[in-house]
Amino acid sequence: MKPSRIAAAAAVAGTAVLAVSSPAFAHVSVQPEGTAAKGGYAVIDFKVPNERDNASTTKVEVNFPTDHPLASVMPQPMAGWKIEVTKTKLAKPLEMHGEQIGEAVTKVTWTATDGKGIGAGYFQKFPLSVGALPENTDELVFKAIQTYSNKEVVRWIEVQQDGQDEPENPAPVLTLSAATADHHGSATAEDTAARTETTASSDSGSSGGSDTTARVLGVVGIAVGAAGVAYGVLAGRRRSTGSEA
Repeated sequence: MKPSRIAAAAAVAGTAVLAVSSPAFAHVSVQPEGTAAKGGYAVIDFKVPNERDNASTTKVEVNFPTDHPLASVMPQPMAGWKIEVTKTKLAKPLEMHGEQIGEAVTKVTWTATDGKGIGAGYFQKFPLSVGALPENTDELVFKAIQTYSNKEVVRWIEVQQDGQDEPENPAPVLTLSAATADHHGSATAEDTAARTETTASSDSGSSGGSDTTARVLGVVGIAVGAAGVAYGVLAGRRRSTGSEA
């Protein structure tokens, strides 16, 4: 094969690889800031890249899973973006902190207000504080819809199937870590032991202070008594000397 044909074949192969792999690193994704533990609360970021060089991303919609509803969803204010939180009544109420919750967030929408949005060659993070995270699943699947300034809509809604290649437009997936003992803010055994030890130390210190004070007062009393005895003896001697004179 001639060198020119080899170079051409290599170029075509390289283009094919890029075309196949581009969705893997350019799709909408979600990651926690720190950890997202089951049963706890977390701040999660939806990372939205702009894949077009002739349009900007002006709208992002994130749909929440209905099989594992989240009662608490709070967005962070973002300059240049209008944020809408959509809630829906639940067929079966959730129990949170001893209270019945009858609705949950089903969608959050960010719309660019300045007409700029996410420009070509850039990405934007959209943070949310969410909870309480479910304890009966290892992941949450969010379906996202990305709208461009030229009215093009990309739906990141395809769910990854076990044993299959990643879909062209995969839905963002949040992986949940194992639950922690204090994810509801309860004290751990170590905290309780530390507080007990601190209290005992404080009580011991107070008792030691009282004993020290008592010892000091006792020494002072002995010294005063000895001084009184010495003064009495000296005065008696002076009187005896005067009589003899």
